Amino acid sequence: MLRALLSVIVFILLLQSTVSAELKKPNILFILVDDLGKEWMGCYGQEWIQLPAIDELAATGMKFENAWCMPQCTPTRVTLLTGQYPFRHGWTNHWDVPRWGAGAHFDPQLNTTFANVLRDAGYKTCAAGKWQIDDFRVEPNAMLEAGFDDWCMWTGYEAQNPPSANRYWDPYINIKGKGSQSYPGQFGPDIFCDYLIDFIGKHKDQPMLLYYPMVLTHTPLTTTPLNKDETDKLRLFPVMVRYADKLLGRLMAALDEAGLRENTIIVFTTDNGTGGQSNIKFRGHFVRGGKTKMTEHNGTAMPFIVNCPGTVPGGVETDALIDFTDILPTFAELGGGTLPAGRVVDGKSFAPLMLGNTKEGPRKWILSMGGGPAALRDGRVQPALDYDDRVIRDKHYKLWIDSNRKPIKLFRITGDQWEEQNLIDLQLPKVTAALQRLTAIAAQFPAKDGAPIYEKNPPQKWDQKPGIPGAGKKQKGKAKTKQ
Repeated sequence: MLRALLSVIVFILLLQSTVSAELKKPNILFILVDDLGKEWMGCYGQEWIQLPAIDELAATGMKFENAWCMPQCTPTRVTLLTGQYPFRHGWTNHWDVPRWGAGAHFDPQLNTTFANVLRDAGYKTCAAGKWQIDDFRVEPNAMLEAGFDDWCMWTGYEAQNPPSANRYWDPYINIKGKGSQSYPGQFGPDIFCDYLIDFIGKHKDQPMLLYYPMVLTHTPLTTTPLNKDETDKLRLFPVMVRYADKLLGRLMAALDEAGLRENTIIVFTTDNGTGGQSNIKFRGHFVRGGKTKMTEHNGTAMPFIVNCPGTVPGGVETDALIDFTDILPTFAELGGGTLPAGRVVDGKSFAPLMLGNTKEGPRKWILSMGGGPAALRDGRVQPALDYDDRVIRDKHYKLWIDSNRKPIKLFRITGDQWEEQNLIDLQLPKVTAALQRLTAIAAQFPAKDGAPIYEKNPPQKWDQKPGIPGAGKKQKGKAKTKQ
């Protein structure tokens, strides 16, 4: 009898231990601001605009100095979803699926996503904000197939559907179970934030993945609820930035109220540099927005902050190298997920660094590539170039490689963040060694970039045809595609 009673007690304790371990899986809130470089953030050295929520996140968390995105929207977003570089997943250029179609889309049946990895690991998953790599008119279950249980999304501008252009005032939003519709008089960023807060309240007893790809601060420049009557266009963008900070503060407060702050890892970053309309003083220089560019200070090195009191060390700055391929494997390790077999993941998990178990990152080098509009050939979206321009860097040196696979610039980036002294022809042992080292890394990549992997969607009347301006030429410097 006593032995039986002890067995029951042991069983109950084991069960409680298992439940407790499950509840201790960290929630993950992944915030991706649209078109905002680190030159706009006080925690990175900007002194003009006050962003209290972002500054608090950095002051009490871990701030990365060397976190690389891809230079433009689509390459970055597919990279962070899949953990693969653009030369592998094929979205080396921008392609606005709802606008241009042509059968192209993000195909989760042929690609991995971090949301599917974590949902399989027992997470409740939700996305709110900007998607743009599927057309919900054609694929109403695109978000579900990409790994999200719930969603509230601006799909992107849908061709031949003018209301869908609105992401700010009177937004056109697709919500699970409600489909796509306009919300007159409302401000889109508020709807997305409210949706996430509501999801937190409903699922606070389960591990959650919250993906928040903001529509802010992308053009068109707009007023916000903070400045509804503003008419001076020069004053619009700074308030858009402040409003993004305000929404971050609301989410942090919601996690506090739900008692989840200390079990929620917040990852805050941006998808690429600021748009070209931006010009602000940063670290003693006037810096213009670097979207589509591969310069260090405004194009590739994005703000990247990780915060979770008691779990992520606070007040830490790290020069560890990471890039956006690392997001999927890092989330997988944090959440106990398993990467699908048979699919290459280029990224490396930096979870041990994030959790304070090491001061070193997993990488010796990082990569950025892609930008400009894609091409449409033989009925499929293809890279505009066989081999896209790219940059590779290690802790100290950064190499530029052009579309002919030729190294064209080399900078000692730790002493020249503005990239003013090209060392490519300098015959010094350390420089020569750096050139050889980074060139050897580039030589490991395929000689021709891959094309996007997808089963074509059915033809639509709005599908873009070859030869239409914007579909087939590579544009460097300034993007001319509507995103």
